[in-house]
Amino acid sequence: MLLQKSLLVIFSLLLLATVINGLLVYLKPDKDWHELTLRIRTWWIIIILFSLALISPSWLGICFFALVSFMALKEYLTLVPARHADRMPILWMFITIPINYWFIGSNWYGFFIIFIPVYMFLFLPVRMVLAGDTKHFLRTVSQLQWGLMTTVFAFSHVASLLVLPNDHQQTGALLVLFLVGLTEFNDITQYLWGKSLGKIKITPKVSPNKTLAGLLGGIASTTIAAMLLGPILTPLSWEMSLIAGLIISISGFCGDIVMSAIKRDIGIKDSGTILPGHGGILDRLDSLIFTAPVFFHFVRYFYY
Repeated sequence: MLLQKSLLVIFSLLLLATVINGLLVYLKPDKDWHELTLRIRTWWIIIILFSLALISPSWLGICFFALVSFMALKEYLTLVPARHADRMPILWMFITIPINYWFIGSNWYGFFIIFIPVYMFLFLPVRMVLAGDTKHFLRTVSQLQWGLMTTVFAFSHVASLLVLPNDHQQTGALLVLFLVGLTEFNDITQYLWGKSLGKIKITPKVSPNKTLAGLLGGIASTTIAAMLLGPILTPLSWEMSLIAGLIISISGFCGDIVMSAIKRDIGIKDSGTILPGHGGILDRLDSLIFTAPVFFHFVRYFYY
């Protein structure tokens, strides 16, 4: 099967990275390879869990992404200030997760697409008002709604790709693999191009490492990769795959710098420590939070 072969290629590349890391540690023990080793070890865990979610029945894959949303929302709420009166609204935010993913599993697109952006958007501030505490009300409601929109609604578009096709085959899982793979590939190539050729900084006050060379190099690399892989893994033609690559690379960059701005505003470098070598859940989802909804609606509009 194409999905299994694709995952085998990913595991082969990760195994190669592990071997190279081991050689570097052995040949150059004077240098500090600890962070790189931690990153690779964490990638093994991430890819194993991600692969199991893709090869499992769609309902189990949806449950996996719901759990990721739960962990991301929980991590986000530990970063932003909360009032004592917000306990019940926060509880409702967590209750929203299974409801939202149930709509996805039921393939109830019409209600999924409005449940959080409309009904929860209106419900949360009303529930907060009932608590009777108006101090920092606007700031708090904005923070809670942003967290719900990003960690639950936006990210859940990844799971929505699993139920998008109607052919009961592995097309949905391959679409998820295409999206997540290119999003991570875009982050890596933007970093490498920026390190090697980057001089002109784009957002020096938000993310000093983001350079024009990194952005353009990442866009070019991701677009070429999408154009080559799209016709193989997805229903997209090479022309539409090229557009998808542009969408993923540009929106991924936007997601990265927006989440960087949020972390700078809070005064932290990483959103957590749950992923050794990477930081927190949000540090790995920042780009995907933006690429997932944009790619989902692009594919759904033109192909479904």
